[in-house]
Amino acid sequence: MACTTPSAPTIGPDGKPLPRVYKITSRDEARIPFTILDSVNALRQAAGTAPLQLNSELTAAAATHSRDMAVQNRPWHFGSDGSSPIERVTRAGYPGGLRGELVSETYETELETLSAWMEEPGSRDVILDPTAEDMGFAWYQEPNGKLWWTLVTGASRPVTDTALVN
Repeated sequence: MACTTPSAPTIGPDGKPLPRVYKITSRDEARIPFTILDSVNALRQAAGTAPLQLNSELTAAAATHSRDMAVQNRPWHFGSDGSSPIERVTRAGYPGGLRGELVSETYETELETLSAWMEEPGSRDVILDPTAEDMGFAWYQEPNGKLWWTLVTGASRPVTDTALVN
């Protein structure tokens, strides 16, 4: 049996390895939301915050926005129809209120994206928000491999402060 040596990563002009395309397969599609949920809940547990539950309405809102960001070719919080994260969550039928939304345009995996979000204080606040109870997570992958990730959090009970978007 022959052994193969993995090829060395291609190095970019900044001296760091260039990202490799992370192609999501049909086998990955069912796993990814639970991988993120488990990872987010591990981070929340370490911070002393209650775990989140995966919510289908929030996931639907996240999926709609991920595809729409790809159409707009822009990672931001407004839909091509001018909708806000609050409006998208309401349209998706979520009975509670929006707590936060995170977006990303990348070629990185879901866990690399989560790690990058945790490095940013505003994004970290969304992930660790103690008032959040539910989470939706989705993506859209372009044929070239570019990924548009969206994570949405919500709370079933009324929350008086402003939702977090980052």
